[in-house]
Amino acid sequence: MAVSAANPNTGALSNTARPAWNHAQAAWGLVLVTLLWSTAGVVTRQMQSAQGLEVTFWRSFFTALSLLVILPAWQGAGVFRRMAWRRRSFWLSGLCWAVMFTAFMAALTMTGVARVLVTMSVAPLLTALLSRLVTGRRLPARTWAAIVAAGVGMAWMFAGQLGAAANAREWLGSLIALGVPLASAGQWTVAQHSQEQGEPLDLAPAVLIGALISCAATLPLAWPFQASGRDLAWLGFLGLAQLAIPCVLAALCAKVLPAAEVALLGLLETVFGIALVWLIAGEAPQSEVLAGGALVIGALLGNELLGWHRCQREAGGRAVWGFTRHFNCKKERYSALGRTDRLS
Repeated sequence: MAVSAANPNTGALSNTARPAWNHAQAAWGLVLVTLLWSTAGVVTRQMQSAQGLEVTFWRSFFTALSLLVILPAWQGAGVFRRMAWRRRSFWLSGLCWAVMFTAFMAALTMTGVARVLVTMSVAPLLTALLSRLVTGRRLPARTWAAIVAAGVGMAWMFAGQLGAAANAREWLGSLIALGVPLASAGQWTVAQHSQEQGEPLDLAPAVLIGALISCAATLPLAWPFQASGRDLAWLGFLGLAQLAIPCVLAALCAKVLPAAEVALLGLLETVFGIALVWLIAGEAPQSEVLAGGALVIGALLGNELLGWHRCQREAGGRAVWGFTRHFNCKKERYSALGRTDRLS
């Protein structure tokens, strides 16, 4: 999953108390979160025996195990009793998380890390587009321009894959990676609808449900297990330090940071992820991925900066980064909705 995993405008974390963090602490905390999220690609390249959906199973298993310990410690012993077990939106949200977890790890084992991360980064724009189709909410011209530019970047990247004569496995990995931003868009459409109905979703329990569904779905396909002890140690790291802990930290940071800043800082995960796998695992991104990825990231960056500038202007220049911007620009809900892919 970069960020807005816990968008303050969706109310998805309304059940948690506002942390006693200032803005700088929350911003640096979110930078740490993106760095932890970005380790998935380079860790996946350390596998000795585990491959395919076995990697997905163990990562989801360790995520669920970690959250079963973290949630009661964080939200109290009654957290499981308070879960919205009877609400359809809760299970739909969990299903979307499961698709993101499964598609993300499956794609990483089949195609390049950079290609997967760039594909995931279009989630905010897909969310905005889905919100327009489902709710009829109008999008500003800058967001339409960003959607078109990101689409061109994605087409450039996939056209390069045609020219490189990629094998069927790489193509399948690229297509599976598209499931992450699509599921992310569905997740935040569900969350937004729940918020508008006065029944906001809590993020972390839904993530737990997603991890459990992912485990159940991939177990038959992962058996018999091939993972070595070293593989399990790395996969345990992914479940705890790459997903469960950052999930909690992101929730706390997003209670302080405005949506646009969350989205902008979330772009760091793509940069960190490509850099780590390049420097540590020696997996250099292809030229078309760098070119197409630059266009996608540029479109996202431009959309968020223009939105922030507009909100600052409407607030008479008083809103910079912080709560003032959040309260003055609540209508910019779509700006960071799609960043749930960074929890994937």
